[in-house]
Amino acid sequence: MLSIRKSAERGHARHGWLESRHTFSVADYRDPRFMGFRQLRVLNEDRVQPGLGFGAHAHRDMEIVTWVLAGALEHKDSLGNGSIIHPGDVQRMSAGTGVTHSELNPSLTELVHFLQIWIVPERDGGAPSYEQKHFDAASRTGGLRLVASRDGRDGSVRLQQDASLYAALLPTGGRTRHQLAPGRGAWVQAARGTLDVNGISLAAGDGAALVDEPEITLTAHAPSEVLVFDLG
Repeated sequence: MLSIRKSAERGHARHGWLESRHTFSVADYRDPRFMGFRQLRVLNEDRVQPGLGFGAHAHRDMEIVTWVLAGALEHKDSLGNGSIIHPGDVQRMSAGTGVTHSELNPSLTELVHFLQIWIVPERDGGAPSYEQKHFDAASRTGGLRLVASRDGRDGSVRLQQDASLYAALLPTGGRTRHQLAPGRGAWVQAARGTLDVNGISLAAGDGAALVDEPEITLTAHAPSEVLVFDLG
């Protein structure tokens, strides 16, 4: 079974410095039909104006993954980490018993466009931790590249959950497949471009939930960027 979450139907917040689209209920957006998908709890598409951002704020008991589509995002946290996140970087912060962080667009001229992802951890109360790795465009072009997983295989960042995140850049006409083990589900997020998932069209910002599907087939109709969540 495959169901589509259209971009225009997502929650929408505009705060002047921030424009955010919410795939699932979060903050002031509430829709009981969209409270998450399996362990995937939040999937926000954010655009932050130059020189502005999220001031210091706290999280706990959540796996927070940031994926930048354009521009750059500056991160600082109470664990002593500080970094700039660029396209191709995946950042994972395990909030555990509690962490405070801030996220700022360091550019004075360009927007930053990124996806903020929350995954429910297997257990609450873990020690907070942080990890960031880069996956160059070549490694993601033409097929799915594993960028986050529970066991950190293939150089991916580690998640404290039975979830795997793949990223791909597909040229026009590009095609790739992913097998789903019995009992697993998937969320496909079209970040840019237009593509088919199992023959159903997705435009930028659209998502698709797949349950009881043995395989995901992605075919791009324009240069596209896509994320695939393989979830237990």
